Amino acid sequence: MDKQFLKKITCQSPEDLPYISALVSEGKIKSSELKYLPKNKIFLFLVERLNREKKESKKKINSIIKFAHITSAKLKNFKFSNKDEIFELLAVDLLKKDYNYEIVLLFSNNRFITLNAEVVDIELTDQVIVHDKDN
Repeated sequence: MDKQFLKKITCQSPEDLPYISALVSEGKIKSSELKYLPKNKIFLFLVERLNREKKESKKKINSIIKFAHITSAKLKNFKFSNKDEIFELLAVDLLKKDYNYEIVLLFSNNRFITLNAEVVDIELTDQVIVHDKDN
């Protein structure tokens, strides 16, 4: 039996973010899975991403990405009329602005989410490897 190990990656500095961005690039997110919890200062979502850790792998992994210490979230070009709409995440970028950070989630079709954060605290946690007929 092939053992499957799930991972948890923590990003606490701007230098760590490219690793998470590369892993979630081309990831699929259902509109109903985007959650912002302002009282808890958390923004999170479930993403179905490609298994980029293994070359030539077509397997997909469901992962949760949690952004902590978020003071505000701004969405552009999103319409949530369809809860089953799928968004494609292209990249995650980070900008330093005064004493805070702006985390930019860039999606296909000119959509993006800007998160204002007090500190960089991002966590990617794998949940399950998706088994479908194409794998």
